[in-house]
Amino acid sequence: MNIVILAAGQGKRMRSDLPKVLHPLAGKPLLRHVIDCARSLSPQRLIVVHGHGGDTVREAVDAALPGNDIGWALQSPQLGTGHAVMQAAPLLDPTVPTLVLYGDVPLTTRDTLVRLIEAAGPDRLALLTVNLDDPTGYGRIVRHEGRIVRIVEHKDADAPTRDIREVNTGIMVAPTAALARWLAGLSDDNAQKEYYLTDIVAMAVRDGVAVASAQPAAAWETLGVNSKLQLAELERVHQRNVAERLLDEGVTLADPARLDVRGTLACGRDVAIDVNCVFEGEVSLADGVQVGANCVIRNARIDAGAQILPFTHIEDASVGAGARIGPYARLRPGTELGADTHVGNFVEMKNTKMAAGSKANHLAYVGDATVGQRVNIGAGTITCNYDGVNKHRTVIEDDAFIGSDSQLVAPVTVGRGATLGAGTTLTRDAPPDRLTVSRAKQLTVESWKRPQKAAKAAK
Repeated sequence: MNIVILAAGQGKRMRSDLPKVLHPLAGKPLLRHVIDCARSLSPQRLIVVHGHGGDTVREAVDAALPGNDIGWALQSPQLGTGHAVMQAAPLLDPTVPTLVLYGDVPLTTRDTLVRLIEAAGPDRLALLTVNLDDPTGYGRIVRHEGRIVRIVEHKDADAPTRDIREVNTGIMVAPTAALARWLAGLSDDNAQKEYYLTDIVAMAVRDGVAVASAQPAAAWETLGVNSKLQLAELERVHQRNVAERLLDEGVTLADPARLDVRGTLACGRDVAIDVNCVFEGEVSLADGVQVGANCVIRNARIDAGAQILPFTHIEDASVGAGARIGPYARLRPGTELGADTHVGNFVEMKNTKMAAGSKANHLAYVGDATVGQRVNIGAGTITCNYDGVNKHRTVIEDDAFIGSDSQLVAPVTVGRGATLGAGTTLTRDAPPDRLTVSRAKQLTVESWKRPQKAAKAAK
């Protein structure tokens, strides 16, 4: 089939320079949600109709989906939904049906669209409809003896028609050859002076084409975004759905209402997540992982039994089984921690590989380093990896002990079993199994006196 996504609207009520369809929901632009759902149906042709901010929209999609299979049609000026589909019509295969979606309706599910496509078959017009307690603003579905005969837009409806609760969502499937014919016959003789796509329903009835309908599993699947308030409401709907799925899978959530998943979160058995945690990109939590409050975890793998304590940030990193990270730790991209490692409060790691059983428990920066097994890194330790132009690597071999407040000026190697005395500035390799100290001799100046404030002169 063909799929057309309408994404040309300006979105004035968003009060933003960013095109409406590029506003993020769960960390991904609204339009990307719709494109991802559309692509799951494996369409023969996928066309996005862009208009307001068109170059920005197209560039954003092309950057996120390089080498994609999306065709583009420009709608300028924007003269209604019917006019938008007209712009895509020359790009469609007339021998297969066309599904019309909307770039600002992000939560429609694949299952719902499959039901709609099945209702349409090869030669029927099928509408996705929903019953609302308050249908204000929506086009009403007018039926005669149970059959859909037309759609009346809210602004054009009389009082009895406005009492109808079944409304049009705008999502439809149409036989493409007939759709092209109906589009050519649209008129802008209405309150909005626009070409309504919904007017094709009456044309289908006139031509003897059956008009079918399907309904979504939930009304929120059909909700669009026209304001920041509506965007926030849909964000909560999406996050609630994610939380319910995780709970069904056995994850313990301290408060399902205080969880944000902006990507994919896969959890094993007996995983527990405290409040206000944010998961971005692709994150996997293995069996028994515990995540404390207020953590941000992006593109990370956390192995079985690891504890991520509160206020920890992890990005593009992996944490080994049984590790203990935080609180207030930061693992930056390229960090790989082995089993039973400890990274404590106010420790930052970047592009570092730390093997099993090693510890950096507080107040340290370990960047561009390879740390062996059973190493202890004392408080205040810094690997000085940047010379102002280039990055260099530090190697700390198995069983080494790094005293507090040490600076390791890379490139440098601390040998197996070596000990660095506290306060050492290491500029050359430290030999294995030896104590290396770089420290000024301690002196006591007997005659020294602390300065005192000068006495104030009497007035």
